[in-house]
Amino acid sequence: MKPLNLDDVREYASTNIEYFYQCRIASLKQLKLNRLLQRNPYLFGSKDILIAWDLMEDLLTRFLTSSEDKYFTNFLKGLAFFVADKTCNARKSAMPGVDLEFVNHGTYYIVSVKSGLNWENSSRHRKFVQGLGKAASQVRQEQVTLAVQPVLGICYGKMHTTNTPDGYLKVVGRNFWYLISESETLYTDIIEPIGYRIREYIDTFDLKDSGILNRFTKEFMEKFCNDTGTIDWLKVVTFNSGNYDLEELSQ
Repeated sequence: MKPLNLDDVREYASTNIEYFYQCRIASLKQLKLNRLLQRNPYLFGSKDILIAWDLMEDLLTRFLTSSEDKYFTNFLKGLAFFVADKTCNARKSAMPGVDLEFVNHGTYYIVSVKSGLNWENSSRHRKFVQGLGKAASQVRQEQVTLAVQPVLGICYGKMHTTNTPDGYLKVVGRNFWYLISESETLYTDIIEPIGYRIREYIDTFDLKDSGILNRFTKEFMEKFCNDTGTIDWLKVVTFNSGNYDLEELSQ
């Protein structure tokens, strides 16, 4: 493998963290109060939240957490491909369920990249195993002179590298970043350039976030608070769960 220049990683992070935050802001701009109120109303009612601002802040925080997972997963997968491309000329795979392919030490690796350990349920896992197995069979037919190793690479987390009964290698955290770089410290080295760019965007995002929070609070108070400004939880629950076809069940 070729050694990785961390300045290249910094440049990648500089460009792509900006895209991550642009997506984050865009998701808030497109967000409607109706969607925000699809969360569990009984949970928030049980918290005895009395102030509309507090409720909106809680709902927006939860929305951002779930959307950030998706956007940051894409960022980490992109970073993994960028690293593998620099170190071993990896290429993006066109095979379903496979993210990148590369050759190292006489082995042809086909890698599906996930961000963290909690990405799967049983049905997704079955589909994943079938897709990776099919891809491995296809590559074995094309690369008859090389050993073919299907890999599930997980960007963060802590567990032993495992040869699974389903025939793929499961590589997590530090070991995954080592697999695509042969650097024992890359998993910590990438924190500095990523964190540097994130800090630059925090202040700007907070300003935008405050405006959005004020807008949702105003709209919520107009629709779901009574004349004294108290949250009318009956209205909230009715809006969230008052289905249209009760008459059909009661006939």
